[in-house]
Amino acid sequence: MRYVVGYTANEQGRDALNLAGVLARTQHAGLDLVLVAPEPSPYTAVYPPERGYTDLLDEQLEAWRTEALGLVPADVHADAEIRRADSDAQGLMDAAEDLDAGLIVVGAAGNSIFQRFTVGSVANALLHASSVPVALAPKGYSRTAPLTRITCGIGSRPGAQDVLDAAVEAAARSSLPLRLVSLVALDAPAGKDEAMAEASRHAKAVQAKAEALAGGRCPVSAVVAHGRTIENAIDELDFDKGEIMLIGSSRLAQNHRLFLGTTASKVLRSLPVPMVVIPRDDGAHPAGGPQHTTEEIQ
Repeated sequence: MRYVVGYTANEQGRDALNLAGVLARTQHAGLDLVLVAPEPSPYTAVYPPERGYTDLLDEQLEAWRTEALGLVPADVHADAEIRRADSDAQGLMDAAEDLDAGLIVVGAAGNSIFQRFTVGSVANALLHASSVPVALAPKGYSRTAPLTRITCGIGSRPGAQDVLDAAVEAAARSSLPLRLVSLVALDAPAGKDEAMAEASRHAKAVQAKAEALAGGRCPVSAVVAHGRTIENAIDELDFDKGEIMLIGSSRLAQNHRLFLGTTASKVLRSLPVPMVVIPRDDGAHPAGGPQHTTEEIQ
């Protein structure tokens, strides 16, 4: 199993590399560090006509490549390459396809003092086009130890089964606890009890399905988190420092592609741990239970 890591020689790149190391250690995967550089062109200011500039740029890129490899934990196998592309996101997606990678890991650009996740242009492009899952490292992510738990946002819309399958497989591979979370936004008091009862029934049904898929390889629990908004619901949850959350792509996504929907964006703004977004598959079936009338994951 291989993971592509979008590396840049800054804090964002180190966040991505730290998260990739944690995931690799937990899932017994290898890393492919990818530094994306612009395609050479005489028509852009990136490559001015001065003699020797391209050589200097190549030397700097090679220095960054060597630096990136030096930051990888000794017990994680990693390769690194410099890839030319029209954009960073395209370069990473091309690398994932060429290397048959199961995941792209990037750092979330953090310009906000108050939010750990403020998705930058590269992450945003990946979250609306990638054909493989994308992992986002929050600003300042410095963990090195393996994961301690996987949380999965569950819903009942198309694509829910893909997220559940991915979460069960990831948890079972390393015998990690799997927590299934149904997030319900109750912006109006009317119908609150009915909505919570429906969400609870659905969560129990999905838990039973996950336990059957896991076959005893990992413990599975389920919880319904609610609040006035999705952000409030996330705030009500307790997260381990060594945890990640898996969430599904929006129903608006093309088949086998990502598209970060409104609910997932709200989760991302409040989430204190890394997020992994799973592409949808039109052939998937809901993970049990009826359509919720309240706003919910998926």
